[in-house]
Amino acid sequence: MSSRALRRLKGEQRAQAALNALKLTDEDEEEQMKSDETAHKQKNISNIFELIGEADVDVSVSDEETAERLIDRKQEGAPLEKDAVKDDLSVGDDIDAFLETLEKKKGMSYQSADHIATENRPVLYVEHRNLNPETELKRYFGARAVLGDQRSKQRQRQFHRCTWMTIFKDTWPRFSRPGISMSLVESKDGIQHFTFEHNRDYQQVQFKFFDAVESMDPNNFVVLLQLNPYHIDSLLQLSDVCRIQEDQETARDLIERALYSFECAFHPVFSLTSGTCRLDYRRPENRAFYLVLFKHMTFLEKRGCPRTALEYCKLILSLDPDNDPLCMLLIFDFLCLRCREYTTLIRLYEEWEVHRNLSQLPNFSFSVALSYYHLSQQEDISPVENQQLKQKSNVLLQNALIMFPGALMPLLDLCTVQPDAVVSSHAFFGPSSQIGQPPALSELVSLYVGRCHSLWKEAGLMLWLEENVRKVLKRVDLHDPYLEDCQNKRKQRYQSAPRNIHRHVLMSEIKEATATLPLEVTTQPGMGFDPLPPLDSIVSYIRPERQNMGASNESTLSLFFRSLLPNFNLQRPEDRQEVARAGRELNQEVNRLMVAMRDMLANIQFHEPQWENNHERDEEEWD
Repeated sequence: MSSRALRRLKGEQRAQAALNALKLTDEDEEEQMKSDETAHKQKNISNIFELIGEADVDVSVSDEETAERLIDRKQEGAPLEKDAVKDDLSVGDDIDAFLETLEKKKGMSYQSADHIATENRPVLYVEHRNLNPETELKRYFGARAVLGDQRSKQRQRQFHRCTWMTIFKDTWPRFSRPGISMSLVESKDGIQHFTFEHNRDYQQVQFKFFDAVESMDPNNFVVLLQLNPYHIDSLLQLSDVCRIQEDQETARDLIERALYSFECAFHPVFSLTSGTCRLDYRRPENRAFYLVLFKHMTFLEKRGCPRTALEYCKLILSLDPDNDPLCMLLIFDFLCLRCREYTTLIRLYEEWEVHRNLSQLPNFSFSVALSYYHLSQQEDISPVENQQLKQKSNVLLQNALIMFPGALMPLLDLCTVQPDAVVSSHAFFGPSSQIGQPPALSELVSLYVGRCHSLWKEAGLMLWLEENVRKVLKRVDLHDPYLEDCQNKRKQRYQSAPRNIHRHVLMSEIKEATATLPLEVTTQPGMGFDPLPPLDSIVSYIRPERQNMGASNESTLSLFFRSLLPNFNLQRPEDRQEVARAGRELNQEVNRLMVAMRDMLANIQFHEPQWENNHERDEEEWD
């Protein structure tokens, strides 16, 4: 029942009660009230949809509408009539107290419902409503502040396909099918494997995009997008250009446009929330979807929507949880701590530790301990539970410090905390702990410290960290056997990081971690639309070889050679046989060129100019 209908019903009841007070006696009035109550119940039963929910649901809805109406009247500065408030709220004259009580009641009901539902769902379960950042912003600022005038504008908008991840904007170009589709590859053991496909027209646009990349001119991407406004790789590349130029709004808008194009191409069976749909990262058509989701997640986190970013992190991880091509486990803990989803992080750690060995990642070792500490600081837990959580957090933090001692000093440095002389001078946490780290471990530690150091900038956390550091030093002095075990693990493991970790570091752009990348990664030419492609890529179509390059892209020397020998071509084919044949042809062309140049130089004759004897004419010419 709507709020307007409820107010009308209440007004009719009050008016009818006033008339009955004048005409009826006390006994008749009681009978009349009973009859009105019976009629009201029959009226409610006549609506079949109201039988689905219980009676308290309707009351809560009316309370919310009343609260919103009171907030609006209070913000507008309108006087609040006490009698009207009493009639609407039935709790007294204190509006702020009523709103606080209503908020607590809603929060408790939502918490209990979410807690029960979360326990029965998979840890990577994705909710459609959490993919929309407006859902999170409404919790912080309210629906009225987030939506604004959008409700009135929605009536004037043209019809567009309903999507979950993004909404079509009026500022975007008119959408037409860009040539991307999705097909079902196979379905086995309840897991469905999909892949994106490019039609012939989209492949031609893709070839033009490669030409624009080789030109190294961002204006070529702009021209290409004017003709093909929903080409994915062009949107990705131009978004990086705008982000480098600090135009964050345009960069985010381009990524959302690419996301909308992908969602319109989904297969009817493909589901974002089931967790049973897979996309093979080895296919270039699928890689673009991974990259668009990752960049969109990054923009959401910077925008102040960590809960929505966590939902996209789950989505990316669910597309290929076994291989994890973008290594989303390295950022999963950070997003959980940002949005205070401590139980989600602990649950993933407990379920995946057996087969994924998450404790060997520095970010999980420190973040899980930090989650237990935050849970112990909650006020609605018993003292016994508080003590258990605090003890669990201490043990996990000490194990993390013993396993990764090289993370302490860089963490304190970024937090602008001066360590104690006893800690800084100790050999266990000193410079040798950082220098002696294997390359892969240095990369993981630098990535965690550079990303998560802001989570430790609290006085209480620093005191907790200092307390456990002193306990670790005591265990070191007592030669705890766990230290030797961790030292052997560090020597045997972390010799070389897999390719997905390097790819994650490149895409995260954290300078502390980027500086630790090996030379074989930093010396490779990196492309923003496909960073570190897999070595076993599955190519569905090949770019045709270009015979002659355009004159605008040729150098001055190449143009000079072509003016002398029209058949001269400096192109280098990729095939070995083609390279050998091209080398022989190039030698022949060069030899012919040298012979022609010798003949030209041999026939050059210099003649002295014949000057006339008219000196006055020479002076006039010089003047």
